Amino acid sequence: MKKLKDIKSLDIVIINYLNRFSLPVLKFSMGVVFIWFGALKTIGQSPAAEVVSRTVYWIDPELFVPFLGFWEMAIGICLIITPLIRLGLLLLAVQMPGTFLPLVLLPEICFVDPPFNLTLEGQYIIKNMVLIGAAMVVGGKLIPLKKV
Repeated sequence: MKKLKDIKSLDIVIINYLNRFSLPVLKFSMGVVFIWFGALKTIGQSPAAEVVSRTVYWIDPELFVPFLGFWEMAIGICLIITPLIRLGLLLLAVQMPGTFLPLVLLPEICFVDPPFNLTLEGQYIIKNMVLIGAAMVVGGKLIPLKKV
C-alpha cells in the first residue's frame, strides 16, 4: 500500500512540474523551429526550398522562398515573445494550409505509394500536423482579452 501511495505522490509531483514548465517549453521550442527553418530559407540553405518552389510555381522562387522564410521567422519570434503570441498564432494559421499543398500538387515527391507510404518530403509535410496541434494548445491556454 505504501508503494502505491509513493507512486501517486511522485505522479502528482511530475504532473505539477509538467503543468508549470510544459507551455513555456512548447512555445520556445516551436519558436526556435520556426526561426531556424525560416532562417535557412532566407539564406538559401533550406532543403525545403525546391518543394516550395515547385509548389508555388507561379511566384518567382527567389522572391517567395525568402519571403516565406521571413514569415516563418516572424512566427517564431512572436511565439517566443509573450505579448506577440496572438499575432504569431495568426501568422501560423495563415501559413499552415499552404504547407499541405505539395500533398495535392506534387504527390510524386510526397508519396512512394499513395496514400500512406510517405517519402522523406511527405513526412516533413505531415509533421506540420504536430505544429498545428501544438499551436492549438498554446492558443487554448491564452487568457481571453478583457472587454474595453
